Amino acid sequence: MNVVKKLFAKYGYPIIAAIILFFPGAALWSQTQNVREVARAVDEHYNHLKTFKAAFTEIYQGDGISRTESGTLWLKKPGRMRWEYRVPREKLFLIDSQNAYFYVTGDRQARRTPVKNLDDIRSPLRYLLGKTKLEKELDGLSLAPDLTPVEPGDLVLRGVPKALKDRVSEVVLEISASHQIRRIVIHGLDGTTTDFRFTQMEENVPVQDGLFRFTPPPGVDVFEDSQVAQ
Repeated sequence: MNVVKKLFAKYGYPIIAAIILFFPGAALWSQTQNVREVARAVDEHYNHLKTFKAAFTEIYQGDGISRTESGTLWLKKPGRMRWEYRVPREKLFLIDSQNAYFYVTGDRQARRTPVKNLDDIRSPLRYLLGKTKLEKELDGLSLAPDLTPVEPGDLVLRGVPKALKDRVSEVVLEISASHQIRRIVIHGLDGTTTDFRFTQMEENVPVQDGLFRFTPPPGVDVFEDSQVAQ
């Protein structure tokens, strides 16, 4: 019986909570996991969610460009997502299960494309609210002990997304002890890096369906595009 199990047997859930809250640097959770156990726990966690809300920060680096943006993300089954950017410029990326929309506040046009044609690095995140398995989505899924997590005590995984092999060389996932995905780092084959960080995460909270319907502002035209990307 490992240390955590012994403590749990003697003191129950309060001691586990205390370890997570006050001794994250001890990383007891991360030291006792293997990649299959972690993947199954994450799958189980997200497959039982119906809605998800979080503050996000997106950090892009590549081609001599460094850009940091932030806003709020909403997800809702089945396959709906809304990225509402607020800093440094307001814009919207939205998926309503069938179509994806991209609109920058103040523009005279918005773009729309069918989800089946979507080629955007944010799109895989919507599957966190569907029936998915990390081991099936990511080739070569493994622990990444050489990478330092943003939060001490988190686990870091790496793999290659099967659906984006022609664009992405590696995806890095940071997993909390409560099996939440706290961070997603996407390394492109072109040398670019996009780092998504999630905070203030809320699960199974009321989320109105209207958030996932795109209504263009007066005077804004919606045109069909083969791809919707930032």
